[in-house]
Amino acid sequence: MARTERLKQDEFARRRRQLMRIMGKDCIAIVPGAPVRHRNSDVEYPYRQDSDFFYLSGFGEPESVAVLVPGRPHGEYILFVRDRDPLRETWDGRRAGPAGVVERFGADDAFPITDIDEILPGLMENREKVYYAMGTHPEFDQRVVGWLNALRTQARHGKHPPQEMIALDHVLHDMRLYKSRGELQMMRTAAEIAAAAHVRAMRHTRPGGTEYGIVAELLHEFRRHNADTSYEPIVGGGANSCILHYRENDQPLVDGDLLLVDAGCEVGCYASDITRTWPVNGRFSPAQREIYDIVLDAQLAAIAQVYPGNHWNAPHDAAVEVVTRGLVRAGLLKGKVPALIKDGAYRKFFMHRTGHWLGMDVHDVGDYKVGDEWRVLEPGMVMTVEPGIYIPAGMKGVPKRYANIGIRIEDDVAVTRDGCEVLTHGVPKAADEIEALMAAASVA
Repeated sequence: MARTERLKQDEFARRRRQLMRIMGKDCIAIVPGAPVRHRNSDVEYPYRQDSDFFYLSGFGEPESVAVLVPGRPHGEYILFVRDRDPLRETWDGRRAGPAGVVERFGADDAFPITDIDEILPGLMENREKVYYAMGTHPEFDQRVVGWLNALRTQARHGKHPPQEMIALDHVLHDMRLYKSRGELQMMRTAAEIAAAAHVRAMRHTRPGGTEYGIVAELLHEFRRHNADTSYEPIVGGGANSCILHYRENDQPLVDGDLLLVDAGCEVGCYASDITRTWPVNGRFSPAQREIYDIVLDAQLAAIAQVYPGNHWNAPHDAAVEVVTRGLVRAGLLKGKVPALIKDGAYRKFFMHRTGHWLGMDVHDVGDYKVGDEWRVLEPGMVMTVEPGIYIPAGMKGVPKRYANIGIRIEDDVAVTRDGCEVLTHGVPKAADEIEALMAAASVA
């Protein structure tokens, strides 16, 4: 069943109020929407709104700018948007227009985007500070700098230009790190759909199939629930499972190989991000199962470290220890585990971090350290937990039975008041469960 998931407008209003409280009076925040990007010639990429802009507005149209002016008598929240245009709307789709964003998107005031050069400098006048994310949209940076410089040249005429530019993204991204109940529900929905897509992909995996055929199954499940991809799926069989950001997705699926699938979807601008690895023929070989169980044990140990009061790096530390011990047992590393960890010997097989923040962006915003210390986990934070082991063929001193075993297991995990919630629990990850699911699918 198709879904249309949206946050309520009062949530966006609450965010704007919170940001303006942080800013204080005599300030102005300017937040441009994402520009339209061209794929080639006159063909556009599917439009996706800028995450910061959408976080504050809930408005998905291009050519938009949000402005917050705390204490402005005529309204603190202003939107500049495309004007209504029956001809363009016939070709390109409906527009809300200035009246529509006041009525449906909570703007106190709204103007055509074509009038921004005449109106926005006046809103900046007599404000002490400008909150703006310089460098996010370089083409818009030039306009902001131009407005500031124009105001400064008029200072001798009694106009008072802003004296300070403050990085809006630093303030706003800390807000985005803590997910509300509504946001968590959006992420549960995205996780549920993505989990179903992975289950579907497992059921359709057969020797003689193709990586792109599995991509098609994933996309089918996403789109039938009105969800978009949150990133381009990674579907790597055999040797391709050892390429972390494999993109071609064009090779046949070979009997005896593993298939690594990293794919997530986006619902209402909120992402999921799941990785599972399974055997193309439905049965792990002894060597594959040995390495798989190391990765799974590492992931479970890492998830157990996700709770309030623990620090961001604790899950990674736990995963590294389990992976290193497992590699020693398998004979792939030699030496004492503490020394191997200290020397980073595991990085030959496990070369990435165990996770990242997740939210409106797949690699979501938010600092991982506060000063020199790892950030303390708090309720509302959402992260991925994704250890892996990658053993491409030809590695010196590695027995051939381990060749081209690439395994990553990734879940989306929310920090709760008393521990954590695995949002992506709907897709199996124990080896026996995967084999049982694939065996049932082959019979059906």
